[in-house]
Amino acid sequence: MFNPSRDQVRQFFVEAWRKHKAGEVQTPLETIATDWIAEHPEYHADLERPDALTAEFSVESGRTNPFLHLSMHLAIAEQLQIDHPRGIRSAYERMAARTDHHHAIHEIMECLGQVVWESQRLGTPLDSDAYIELIRQRAGHAN
Repeated sequence: MFNPSRDQVRQFFVEAWRKHKAGEVQTPLETIATDWIAEHPEYHADLERPDALTAEFSVESGRTNPFLHLSMHLAIAEQLQIDHPRGIRSAYERMAARTDHHHAIHEIMECLGQVVWESQRLGTPLDSDAYIELIRQRAGHAN
């Protein structure tokens, strides 16, 4: 899934969760996704809704978009696996040591959200240097 549409992303998570609940064989990526879904029971009903593929989750309604949130989890999991941007894994390990792995991921997610927002606002590519710097600051070591 290199540049999936909104519908493809939603279908992926809905289908991964359905397969998980049915005990069906999953792809490695689906397994990672369902591990994150399992850590977010507040999203289970959203993924099981008949209208999950078209439902709106607006900030104005006070709802977190489960598909966006879970997509960010997957993106960060991949970044940690390949240590890109360089240093993200050690910063994550430092954060996880003082809290827990899920909270550390959410701290990184805040940084990712900030640089994505800035990129969209300015119409520029995502600034990897700013991203890793924000993460390092949260981890307690600037470099």
